[in-house]
Amino acid sequence: MRVSGLKKTTKKNLMVFSGRAHPELAEEVAQQLGTRLVPTSAYEFANSEIYVRYEESVRGCDAFVIQSHTAPINEWIMEHLIMVDALKRASAKRITVVQPFYGYARQDKKHRGREPISARLMADLFKTAGADRLICVDLHADQIQGFFDGPVDHLMALPILADYVKEKYAGQQLAVVSPDAGRIKVAERWSARLGGAPLAFIHKTRREDRPNEVVANRVVGRVDDRICVLVDDMIDTGGTIVQAAEALMADGAAGVVIAATHALMSGPAVDRLKNSSATEVVVTNTLPIPPENHFDKLTVLSIAPLLSRAIKEVFEDGSVTSMFDGHA
Repeated sequence: MRVSGLKKTTKKNLMVFSGRAHPELAEEVAQQLGTRLVPTSAYEFANSEIYVRYEESVRGCDAFVIQSHTAPINEWIMEHLIMVDALKRASAKRITVVQPFYGYARQDKKHRGREPISARLMADLFKTAGADRLICVDLHADQIQGFFDGPVDHLMALPILADYVKEKYAGQQLAVVSPDAGRIKVAERWSARLGGAPLAFIHKTRREDRPNEVVANRVVGRVDDRICVLVDDMIDTGGTIVQAAEALMADGAAGVVIAATHALMSGPAVDRLKNSSATEVVVTNTLPIPPENHFDKLTVLSIAPLLSRAIKEVFEDGSVTSMFDGHA
């Protein structure tokens, strides 16, 4: 029996694209994957509209579009969306949006009436633009994974940060401290990674009149004579984390190491961290950190190995969850 049609087995083609927000990270990811970034033309028209065009054919490719949502955040999110739309209209087979930092993640629920849920809007925008899949790092709230109508790979920087702390502070008594009760689960994973270090958390109240600031009230748990590893997903203005560090030192801690994934470093953050009682501030490069925001206590670890491995697992239909001992 003759069968109509033509059968042809096509090879999968991985292509990595980068916006202009954080090209250094994308270059590092591409290098670790053994490829290069696709040449892209991107610029603004006189009225600040963004134009994007790829200089190579992308038809049928498995596209991974990397863009960190840093300041000016709305500009880079718009560029990211336009890049996805360009890929969709150029017949890319599958489009994976790689967001080392997911913009608007803190607006994940309504605290008061008449507020938006902007994190959900973000997911809808990328879906409408043509994204098939998201890869994110340390989302502010786990439920954001459910906002996107498609697969979401939620990566954790914990192995990179915790292994650095474990090696540098080996032999010292450690305690893992969560800056609030809501992040205790993350602190528990840190504790397991650091050999069962005891847990503590900061009881705090958030100021409704100042959206980025809280008041650290007291330490819950024993931290005396221990190096406290204060873990959080991001450092924005630095107010929350610095207050927590001061509360720990006042409670008898031998020292404080601040460990966070996303270094937003907005406004007074750098001065606050410089002048704080923390002995070291360890972050990753999910966001670009300009030279003027570097200081002696700051250690920046690369997130590129984590992103490149996740991209490889997705491209080869492997398991991203296996990268995190089944916790992703």
